[in-house]
Amino acid sequence: MSEQVGTRGVAQSEAPVRTDQPVPRLLQACRRLPVDATPVWLMRQAGRYLPAYRRLRESHGFMRLMKTPELACEVTLQPVHDFGMDAAIIFADILTPLEGMGLDLEFVEGKGPVLHNPVRNAQDVERLTPRPPEEMQGFTLDALRLVRAELAPLGIPLIGFAGAPFTLAAYAVEGGGSRNHLRVKGLMLSDRPAWHGLMSKLADVVGASLLAQAEAGAQVLQIFDSWVGQVAPDDYRDLVLPYTRRAIEMARAANVPIIHFGTGTSGLLPLLREAGGDVIGVDWRIELDDAWERLGHDIAIQGNLDPAALLAPWNELQPRVRRVLERAGGRPGHIFNLGHGVFPETPPDNVRRLVDFVHAYSVSAPDDE
Repeated sequence: MSEQVGTRGVAQSEAPVRTDQPVPRLLQACRRLPVDATPVWLMRQAGRYLPAYRRLRESHGFMRLMKTPELACEVTLQPVHDFGMDAAIIFADILTPLEGMGLDLEFVEGKGPVLHNPVRNAQDVERLTPRPPEEMQGFTLDALRLVRAELAPLGIPLIGFAGAPFTLAAYAVEGGGSRNHLRVKGLMLSDRPAWHGLMSKLADVVGASLLAQAEAGAQVLQIFDSWVGQVAPDDYRDLVLPYTRRAIEMARAANVPIIHFGTGTSGLLPLLREAGGDVIGVDWRIELDDAWERLGHDIAIQGNLDPAALLAPWNELQPRVRRVLERAGGRPGHIFNLGHGVFPETPPDNVRRLVDFVHAYSVSAPDDE
């Protein structure tokens, strides 16, 4: 265990915080500053594994929950109150900008998102109509304001997010989820003008969305590139990276930390760093210390427990949590998270024990529990 673990530091943050409270450890970690304990939050921490969320879903569909600011605020706050997370992430969906641009989005039970009028050619790209984020996702901006007001007295930061241009393009072109992403790769490789037109529109929409979320109260922004691991490095460098960078550079005007996360990106890590972000999120397919070595230790890192481990008994889960912390080595700039989102089958008690263990272990390595 590094001696750096557990050292307490004083940090200046560019994100707004209460002057009578210490700077939240998540904001310090984003800037690679010492923290009193490793910050932890989980992707999809507000969701179907929580009994309170399931009760809400019995009377409200997903779209209603997401598009009703008061309900989205309630769902966002549930895991913060239940588990002592070091951040809240707004309850929203990465695909709402696509709906706002004119695509017919439906969430089908058991199937996930379906876009009934997908983008397949240059004419389809042309008909996409970017609009200001206040028009496309005003409900999320209102929810952010409500959550921020609730969290401010607690000193807990709020995370806003958006899908990266490639991941949004993947959904738009495929019409939903896909195993091999042949349609989006086909458009990317066969019609360069249409591809650049699509990615240009999406980059501007993503950048504007992130900026608006920060203005509405988000103190950290995360960009999700969930499907970019499907792309070869050369194609990422030439056909994806410039647009991710453009979106991130637009969001930079907010002057808040930006987390850049992708799955299946072990072979792309230096390129993800080149695209931008204060923190790079990594999945479980690479050891944390190996990923940090590839990225360089002058950038913060987030991750990277396999979310399936949360379904295991505590005597199997705890050593895996410990190994992630050990591989972080106590370096400033580690944010504990999963390598992707929480599964609906996850026992809530495992989430509670994980959060408690991360906080306790990063102060003084306890004996096995």
